[in-house]
Amino acid sequence: MPDQTQWLWLRRAALVYAVGLVLHTADHLRRGIDAITPAVLWAGNVSTVLGVTAVMLVLLRHRAAPLVAALTGIPIALGVAAVHLLPSWGALSDSFLHRATGVTAFSWFVVLLEISGALAMGAVGVTMLRARAVDRT
Repeated sequence: MPDQTQWLWLRRAALVYAVGLVLHTADHLRRGIDAITPAVLWAGNVSTVLGVTAVMLVLLRHRAAPLVAALTGIPIALGVAAVHLLPSWGALSDSFLHRATGVTAFSWFVVLLEISGALAMGAVGVTMLRARAVDRT
């Protein structure tokens, strides 16, 4: 069974991710939906649904929360980074490096906040799963 400290860290990471997600979404709305490709829009929508589900499970301290956090946090962090931090590479790209429409310092801050929160949430989820596996042996 995960201990209280692990749940606290998972909750903190999930809240950082959630704040980054909300602010990043608000920044996309500020920039305009037409500033991104349909592929980026749909990938972002799927990512948001998965992320909100993970955050809710964490906040509810659901037994599956560490697993869902691990399975969503790390891929979401990598996906958001690929979309925004790599040079333009195709329909799934909204590269901040190539002066995407309306990108500001705030855009950079919130995308990095979202990425770091998602990565932390996933890493803590993995840590909790490993601790659970050790407890079973």
